[in-house]
Amino acid sequence: MSLSLNGGVDPRLSINQATIKHADLATALRVTSDAGVPAIGLWREPVQEVGLATAASMLADSGLRFTTLCRSGFFTMSEGPARRASIDDNRVAIEEAATLAAAGADDSTAILVLVAGGLPEGSRDLVGARERVRDAIGELAPDAAAAGVTLAIEPLHPMYASDRCVVSTLGQALDLAADFDPAVVGVTVDTFHIWWDPDVLASIERAGREGRIATYQVCDWKTPLAADVLLSRHYPGDGVIDFASLTAAVEATGYDRDIEVEIFNEEIWATDPLVAVQRTAAGFAASVSPHLRARVAG
Repeated sequence: MSLSLNGGVDPRLSINQATIKHADLATALRVTSDAGVPAIGLWREPVQEVGLATAASMLADSGLRFTTLCRSGFFTMSEGPARRASIDDNRVAIEEAATLAAAGADDSTAILVLVAGGLPEGSRDLVGARERVRDAIGELAPDAAAAGVTLAIEPLHPMYASDRCVVSTLGQALDLAADFDPAVVGVTVDTFHIWWDPDVLASIERAGREGRIATYQVCDWKTPLAADVLLSRHYPGDGVIDFASLTAAVEATGYDRDIEVEIFNEEIWATDPLVAVQRTAAGFAASVSPHLRARVAG
C-alpha cells in the first residue's frame, strides 16, 4: 500500500521514531528514507539495542539528518542511589546525542529531550520535585556544554504530572531553563502537550525571545482519549489542535529548523511502518506545511 503525497514531502519534516515504535532502527531509517522524509529523531532504546557505534554508522549510511534523541530526564527523586543512577544515565544520553548528531547528515542538531519525571512515590510536593529538576539540570549543564548538546526540557500535559512529568506548561519549562545558557538548556515545544494552555502563544514568544526553542514537535489531540492516555496522539490534522496559530507563533520567533512528528498510538504502531510514515507526511503537508516559510519540496 502506498499513499500519494500531493506536492511532495516537506523538507522540514522529521519522523520521531516513536511514531513507528515497533520498527527496529534499521527499519525506521529505511522507511523514513524510502518515504522521502529527510530527517529522523531517535529513541535511546533502539539505539542501545544495536550499540551506539553501530547506530551512528547506520544513521550516517542512511543520509538522514538527526534531529533529537529521546529521551532522558526522570530525576525528581530525593538524593540517594536512584538519583545518582539517573544523573549518570543522563550523562550517557548526552554523549549518545552528541555522537548521533555528528553522524547525521548536514544540519543535524545535537538535542537531548528531557522529561522531568513525576512525583516520587508517596510525595505530594510538586514544588520540591520541580526544584530537584532544576538542580539536576544544573549538574548536567556542564556536561552538555562540553559535548555541544542542548538539553530540551519538555513540558507534558498536566494529566501526566503525577507519574511522568511535573513540568506542565511551557512557562514552567522556561522558568527552569532561565538560569542556563540558551545554547545548553532550551525547551521542547510539543503541540500535544501545550495546545490547551491559555498562555501558550505568549510563552512561545517568550521562548523565542530568550532563544530557548530547541525543537518543535507536532501531533494531534482527539477525544475520547485512549484508556492509556499516553497513547492518545494522532496524525496532524486528525484532531482539534490549531496548528495554524501555534506554527505561526513558532515561525515568528525565527525558528527555521526541522519539525518532528511524534505519535504514541497503538493503532498507528500496528500499521506498516512505511505507510505510517507516508500518512504522517501527508498529514503534515496538509496541516502544518501551509504555515511554514519553506512549504513543500518539489
